[in-house]
Amino acid sequence: MNDTNFNIQFTDLAEQQKRILPNLEKRLSRVLAHGKYIMGPEVFELEEKLSEFLGVKHSISCSSGTDALLMVLMANGIHSGDAVFTTPFSFMATAEVISFLGATPVFVDVDPKTFNMDPICLEKAIKAVISGSFSDYPLPKDDGIGRLLPKCIIPVDIFGLPAAYEQINSIADKYGLFVLEDAAQSFGAQYQKKKAGNLSHAAATSFFPAKPLGCYGDGGAVFTNDDRLAEKIRSIRVHGKGTDKYDNVRIGINGRLDTLQAAVLLEKLEIFEKEVENRNRVAALYSRLLGQYLELQTVPDDCTSVWAQYSVRHDMKKQIMESLNKKGIPTAVYYPKSLHCQTAFSYLGYLKDDFPISQILSERIFSLPMHPYLEKDQIHHICDTLLKVMP
Repeated sequence: MNDTNFNIQFTDLAEQQKRILPNLEKRLSRVLAHGKYIMGPEVFELEEKLSEFLGVKHSISCSSGTDALLMVLMANGIHSGDAVFTTPFSFMATAEVISFLGATPVFVDVDPKTFNMDPICLEKAIKAVISGSFSDYPLPKDDGIGRLLPKCIIPVDIFGLPAAYEQINSIADKYGLFVLEDAAQSFGAQYQKKKAGNLSHAAATSFFPAKPLGCYGDGGAVFTNDDRLAEKIRSIRVHGKGTDKYDNVRIGINGRLDTLQAAVLLEKLEIFEKEVENRNRVAALYSRLLGQYLELQTVPDDCTSVWAQYSVRHDMKKQIMESLNKKGIPTAVYYPKSLHCQTAFSYLGYLKDDFPISQILSERIFSLPMHPYLEKDQIHHICDTLLKVMP
């Protein structure tokens, strides 16, 4: 069989749509009929089903994963002078919401096996901020920032794998910090028999189309068991509304979810658990075929991943990716530049080598096709081709 006959997609939304299209069209037609295009009945139905799926008290849908993170920080009063600890190995949104509110991102390196926040480094960073000691752990170096007050931790469930929440929550309790789970990639995963999105004080997820559970535009949600926090976030979501949208009791944003996107998500939820099962089937075969040749992400025994991405590490990634792409096998890099090296965060004064594990990952990591509809012969072809083109 020729390479082109395998028709391998990096993520296959078209195949997914074929399976849900008849019922999806019915749902979308109902939205068009009732005409409530923003915060219509499907939005509240979706929130109920998300809460049921996660076993969480409050699900608050919103316009994007970025706004989900932002609203939680706003509800917690994060502002200038506050230190928020997060990983530099993530998408820009994780840290930009911190800076947007005038607070300071304090980066924490990741574990070399899980690629998630390293709890040992986290506590070192917290202690360094409290003491103001730059020698104990890399801290923001801009003189204008001044002394910071530790307030919040944002672990990132990278590539669909939950972070080490038992250790992170324990550290947070010790220092009185709020934990916001960045579950943008991990909806559907589990940690110690609990669902991602319900692992700490609050969580934010994204429904960007390429996510394991994605809509056909931007969308997101906040999850929490905290009644007061949920009430604030619902207010913030609609311009800080009180009794109605013309009674504004706080500063908020326009963070509402479109009803059409909720309709899409409701239909995708119907097949989601089967898709998660298939993602794990694909990942298991990848790992069996590649495990002795490449460095892979390690999934701890008390976790399951939803495999938003299947990523591998190699010193010659650029050469390998070019060869695979020429043979019709798409690849991608998440993330080619760690956040502490981004121009937008240059004001923090971090050095390239301040977070060596994150830096190594950015230099060496790349992702292979991952979606629920990859067939065994396609996976074998990808792995066989990869092993042949490796230097």
